[in-house]
Amino acid sequence: MEWVALALFLAVVVVLLAGFPVAFSLGGTALVFAYFGVLGGGFPSGFLGALPSRIFGIMNNELLVAVPLFVFMGITLERSRIAEELLETLSSLFGSLRGGLGISVTLVGMLLAASTGIVGATVVTMGLLSLPTMLKRGYTPEISAGTICASGTLGQIIPPSIILVMLGDVMSTSYQEAQLDQGMLAPATVSVGDLFAGALIPGLLLVLLYVLYLAGTAILRPSVMPPYTAKDGESVSLAAILRALLPPLVLIFAVLGSILGGYATPTEAAGVGASGALLIALQRKALSVLRIKEIMQRTLRVSSMVFLILIGASIFSLVFRGYGGDEAVRSLLESLPGGVIAAMLLVMLLMFLLGFVLDFIEITFVVVPVVAPVLLVMGLDPVWLGIMIAINLQTSFLTPPFGFALFYLRGVAPASVTTAQIYRGVIPFVAIQLLALLLLSFFPELATWLPGRVYGQ
Repeated sequence: MEWVALALFLAVVVVLLAGFPVAFSLGGTALVFAYFGVLGGGFPSGFLGALPSRIFGIMNNELLVAVPLFVFMGITLERSRIAEELLETLSSLFGSLRGGLGISVTLVGMLLAASTGIVGATVVTMGLLSLPTMLKRGYTPEISAGTICASGTLGQIIPPSIILVMLGDVMSTSYQEAQLDQGMLAPATVSVGDLFAGALIPGLLLVLLYVLYLAGTAILRPSVMPPYTAKDGESVSLAAILRALLPPLVLIFAVLGSILGGYATPTEAAGVGASGALLIALQRKALSVLRIKEIMQRTLRVSSMVFLILIGASIFSLVFRGYGGDEAVRSLLESLPGGVIAAMLLVMLLMFLLGFVLDFIEITFVVVPVVAPVLLVMGLDPVWLGIMIAINLQTSFLTPPFGFALFYLRGVAPASVTTAQIYRGVIPFVAIQLLALLLLSFFPELATWLPGRVYGQ
């Protein structure tokens, strides 16, 4: 019945493209296939009996409590106008240098990514704040759009990231499943902390490559990134720099340091981050009763969306396995000529293409649980595999014509900036992403060295 599993997967993609809500598309389509499978005798009804325990397991998963806490942290920082102050300060500090404004936008995107971890919010915020400034100072629409989109997607790879929290939970389950398939009765574990540590060097490497590209462009093509001549009274004071940089840096180090130092679990560190973001907003007098209500409502909406998708994906995964879909995928990947390299290339290509039409959450909960155990059985490192998937999808979200980041920026960009200019602007950054993937492929230690040092693996 493997062909039914394939039909189920294709049906879910079609329903999602038709615009139906993700959670109900996943769960509803799977239940329809299961219902007719039970009637026809091709689906074992005992699989459906496992649904309550799977959903209860999701509800009892302490790690996933980190999701609403990190969402709350990101939305609170967004509402406290921390990005606006960071951009103004760094622009005043580096804006007089050739390419300085572009580099400032990249650095702000990095800090905002580490503070919020929400890609869409980062791209929209950076687009609203920095795009008019960059255009006003003579930057071409292409370089402006490319810089904003690329720096906005850093929230996917730079920890603490909501996406890495969800991916870490899925990779942990997949790794244990892979070891049990190999007959290991005491399987090792991989944690969200491992993924945070593994993503740190690749994320900073991406930032460095972005900055080098912008600096090189400013030197070789000064007309596209002209220096800015500051007016009298525009100099920035040390106090202003500290006021803008210190709070987010302290918050980032508190969250990451508590996890990497072994002082807190990701969930506990998320609580630290949420409390710290609230304190920063209160210190800046950026909160009112209405604004707190809005923050809570947005946190509830995003968190509900994530958990509903997770429940729907759990139903889909159960029915997919009931039809033998996991065995079909295993047989396909293991039979490919070229072994693990060919299997990895096929999976990465599939995820890259799915990134055009599906959100990272959907891919994490639907595709990764199916392919990851097979790849891990073939000997791949779970941390390295998780970081490769994250950077690959980050690249997909940047790539024309369907990248999500491009749509986010298009929604807030002025009419004078055309869609074609946005597409042309991101091409060099897509090439940088591919370079980072190649470097990570040839040097897996970029992702595995730091977790080994921190956790002694």
